[in-house]
Amino acid sequence: MPAFLFPMHGMLKILSGTAHPELTRRICANIGIEPCAATVTSFPDGESFVQINENIRGSDVFIVQPSCPPTNQNLMELLIMVDAVRRASAERITAVLPFFGYARQDRKDRPRVPITAKLVANLLVAAGVQRVLTVDLHAGQIQGFFDIPVDHLYAAPVLIKAIRERGLEDLVVVSPDVGGIKMTHAFAKTLGAPMAIVAKNRVSAEEVEALNVIGDVNGKNVLLVDDLTETAGTLTAATGLLIKHGAKAIYGAVSHAVLGEKGLSRLENSPIVELFATNSVPQAQGPKVTTLDISPLLAKAIVRIHDNESVTSLFDIRD
Repeated sequence: MPAFLFPMHGMLKILSGTAHPELTRRICANIGIEPCAATVTSFPDGESFVQINENIRGSDVFIVQPSCPPTNQNLMELLIMVDAVRRASAERITAVLPFFGYARQDRKDRPRVPITAKLVANLLVAAGVQRVLTVDLHAGQIQGFFDIPVDHLYAAPVLIKAIRERGLEDLVVVSPDVGGIKMTHAFAKTLGAPMAIVAKNRVSAEEVEALNVIGDVNGKNVLLVDDLTETAGTLTAATGLLIKHGAKAIYGAVSHAVLGEKGLSRLENSPIVELFATNSVPQAQGPKVTTLDISPLLAKAIVRIHDNESVTSLFDIRD
């Protein structure tokens, strides 16, 4: 039985790329429909091939495809799926990117570098995307890179619910870098806990140096909050400094755990007791990782968009 059923109007179709078909199946199960029949595969030389295997003329189509590793393959596949759907005469095309890759390349922070997040936005619109649904962009201003509507959801309600169930006492919510203060403050306010900040210096794409702790963590349980982790460098660098400042048990909460071998190894060998992460990407699993299902949130958003209803209430965090 689906978790909940919605009254629907018109033809709602949900398509899945190869990036995260399990998430698509969960979304469809929550709505009470089957995924749209499609063939999405690759030729021997790596070229993507897409064929829609049912009539979608005049339909409201949602294509679920996080741009997680292999990032370029998944992004190109999404563009090809959009083109196939557009040529099949869909009424509206919404790209559902639970994880929006390239989001960290959102500005020129050194000479002669691209703003790749803007390029990806341009590619999606040029392909035929008319709306974007995403979760916890690395930088919220990326919404402005699009000249089409962007529905930006937050994973905080899902993460905070799981954290509350742990019943952690003497909790301090910590941002592992200055850039995450806004997100950390939101978690701290909702959990009724004080907050602290770890000042860091990024040595390279995979190495981070933690410099100082701003705030009191002595004798406290710590919750490190971030939007994204890949190599777990930021999180694990912060833990060493927090322990030196007297922290007890250390937990982590991230929206997107795009974990590879290095990230999983660092987590396993770190003092972090548990890392809460959503299933926005299939890589969000492994030792110490508690994977939380974000499909009900995405399903509700899809149906509300389909029915031209507001998605604002989905941001509420219930006690």
